[in-house]
Amino acid sequence: MAKPSRFDLIVRTITRDVVEHPRDLTRHYAERFGITRVAANKYIQRLETEGWIARSGPPTHPVFSPGYKRRISQLYSLAGLEEHIAWEKDFKPYLTLSSNVQSIVSHGFTEMLNNAIDHSSGESVFVYATQNESVLSIVIADDGVGIFEKITKALNLPDMRQALFELSKGKLTTDPSKHTGEGVFFTSRMFDAFDISANGLQFNHNANQAHDLLREEKDVFEKGTSVFMRIALDSTRTTAEIYAQFTEAPEDYDFSKTIVPMRLARFGEEQLISRSQAKRLIARFDRFRTVILDFSEIQEIGQAFADELFRVYGNSNPKVALLPVHMTDQVERMWRRAKSS
Repeated sequence: MAKPSRFDLIVRTITRDVVEHPRDLTRHYAERFGITRVAANKYIQRLETEGWIARSGPPTHPVFSPGYKRRISQLYSLAGLEEHIAWEKDFKPYLTLSSNVQSIVSHGFTEMLNNAIDHSSGESVFVYATQNESVLSIVIADDGVGIFEKITKALNLPDMRQALFELSKGKLTTDPSKHTGEGVFFTSRMFDAFDISANGLQFNHNANQAHDLLREEKDVFEKGTSVFMRIALDSTRTTAEIYAQFTEAPEDYDFSKTIVPMRLARFGEEQLISRSQAKRLIARFDRFRTVILDFSEIQEIGQAFADELFRVYGNSNPKVALLPVHMTDQVERMWRRAKSS
C-alpha cells in the first residue's frame, strides 16, 4: 500500500484542526510537519481551493473555519465507551446541520454505536464521518463477531440469512432487558441510505427504492459489523414522521406496525409453497398489531403456505391484523381461499 502524502495526512484531521486552530493554522502545520510557513501556506491554499476550509477576516490575520467538506474519524476501545459522549465530544461540534438532520444523525450515530458497544463482543470500533456540498455519510465498523452470526446463535435460527430477514421486520434484539430491538429498524428508515454488512451478508434500505435488499456478499466483512448511513443535508425528513409511519394513531407511540417484503422471505431461488416457510415467516409477528405483507415480485404462492399464514396463524392470533398488498391474481386467490376455509 502506498504511503499517504503529507496532504492526505492533513485532510484526515483538517476538520478538527481548523476548529482548534482557527487563527494559527499555518503555524500549526509548520510545527507539526517541521516545514517552513511558506510550505505550510501552500497546503492551506490547497485546502481552501478544495473546500476543506473557509477564510474570513483581514488578509494579514485570516480566520479559518471548516469548509463545505468535512472529515472526522476516531478509533475507540469498546471497553467503557459511551455513545452519547463520543457524539457530543468528537463529532457533533465539527458538523453544521439543520435541526431535523442533526436529530436524525444524532439518533443513528448513538443507536448504531451503542449496538457495537452492547452486542458486538469486539474490542474496538472505528467511526468515520464525511461531508460534501450535499451529503453527510457515516461509517461505524467494529471488530466483533458480526451481527448476523450473533442473532443466529442467540435466537437459534437455522440459517444466518433468516437473521437478515428478521432484522428487516424490526423489534429484534438479542438482549431484551437492555434493548427494544427498534434501533436498526427506525434508523434505517430515517436515512436516505442505510447498509449493514457482516458475516458475508448485507442488509440495505434505500429511501429511493421500493424494497429492502438482503444479499450475500462473500467479499464483505467476514469479521465484525460495518454500518453505513447517508443523508442529504437538505433533507426535510424528521424523526417524528418516521415514528408516525409505524404507529396506529397519533396518540399511540408504540411500534405497532411493520412492513414485511415477502420477496425477502425466500432463500435463494426457493418458492413460497410450504407450511414450514410460513412458520419461518411469522416469527415474532405477535409483537405487532398490524403486519403489512408486501407481495411485490411474488408471482405465486402455494396452498399450504397460504393456509398456514392466513388461516392457521390468522385464526390463532386475532389481535394481529395481516394486510396483504401488491398481490398478483394467483396470490389473491390463494389468500381468499385460505381466509374462506
